[in-house]
Amino acid sequence: MKLKESFFARDTVTVARDLLGRRLVRLLDGERLSGIICETEAYVGEADTACHASRGCTPRTRVMYGPPGHYYVYLIYGMYHMLNIVTAAEGEPEAVLLRALFPEEGVETMRANRRGAPLRQLVNGPGKICQALAIDRSLNGVSVESDRLWLEEGVAVSPQQVLTSPRVGIGYASTEDQRRHWRFHLPPDFTPG
Repeated sequence: MKLKESFFARDTVTVARDLLGRRLVRLLDGERLSGIICETEAYVGEADTACHASRGCTPRTRVMYGPPGHYYVYLIYGMYHMLNIVTAAEGEPEAVLLRALFPEEGVETMRANRRGAPLRQLVNGPGKICQALAIDRSLNGVSVESDRLWLEEGVAVSPQQVLTSPRVGIGYASTEDQRRHWRFHLPPDFTPG
């Protein structure tokens, strides 16, 4: 069953934690490509100096100010797409970045999209997810209820399995925001199913 937009209309840190174990599904040329979400990061609006919205509403961040349950896809370094999902309430520019998956369906297609990357390195980073699942800015602003990219219930994750740590690659943020434990991930030995 697909997750609804309403799933994302909640506290962003809670959503980031609750996304662990959910299945991300991309329908590409009639084939399902999927993986279990095993790492996320929360970005909580204009007051969070690590969040893109900390500089206010721009053409790039406009989708973050829109309704929850829509994708915020952006390009970094001119070459890597990053997949986020808008959370909280409309007008509150918050989102969750999907950082890593356990690959499930369509592994060979994902591997071809990643130029033969080994299974362990196939979708273990936000840019890798987008390469493997052919996610680009054409999905920016699209609802999570679309038939091109959606989320499903996935597998059960117990609270004891959820690990937290500071977010990655935010050296530009305030010391306080760099120290927040808003990165959620599953242990390396976690196996879905």
